[in-house]
Amino acid sequence: MNYTARTFNLPELKGLSKKQLDVHLALYAGYVKHANLIMEKIEELRNKDAEENAFLMAELRRRFGFEFDGMRMHEYYFEQFEGGPQQSKEEPLLDAVTEKYGSWDKFIAHLKEVCGTRGIGWTVVYYDPAGRTIHTAWVNDHEIGQLAGLPILLAIDMWEHAYMVDYAPAEKKSYVDAFLENVNWDVVEKRFLSEVV
Repeated sequence: MNYTARTFNLPELKGLSKKQLDVHLALYAGYVKHANLIMEKIEELRNKDAEENAFLMAELRRRFGFEFDGMRMHEYYFEQFEGGPQQSKEEPLLDAVTEKYGSWDKFIAHLKEVCGTRGIGWTVVYYDPAGRTIHTAWVNDHEIGQLAGLPILLAIDMWEHAYMVDYAPAEKKSYVDAFLENVNWDVVEKRFLSEVV
């Protein structure tokens, strides 16, 4: 079984250039390629001599999480732009956000605050079905620090590769503003609704 890089129907985005998106999509394709290569290499080593290659396979398995999660997180990221920006905030997502953060505007302010965390990583909005609440978290490396088992509602790539063509590191806030301006919130709402129903 091999993964195939998805094709995203991305409109022209305000504040994020085609060149920036092309660079970022190429990086995503690299994650897909390397996830496949690792699976193939593990199988090859197992077939040669599983006992002799146990340590090599173990290290490849550790690396697989990085490549797989990089692939999947970028799929969340890019599909949020498909269909163009939609600013509608429908119930019950609006209700959940208001319950947790006080209002939609306070939620957006909190998102921007988390995005301002120093370093590289992701700002991820999750829904916790057991706790019936939303969490916004900083994830340093996409394979380390995810909130276990929680569905992802929104993923904001805060690694420099997501914005360095268009913005310098000191302009990270401008990238976040551009990202939020281009989000199709209908995608986020559908993710949320699939979890609360």
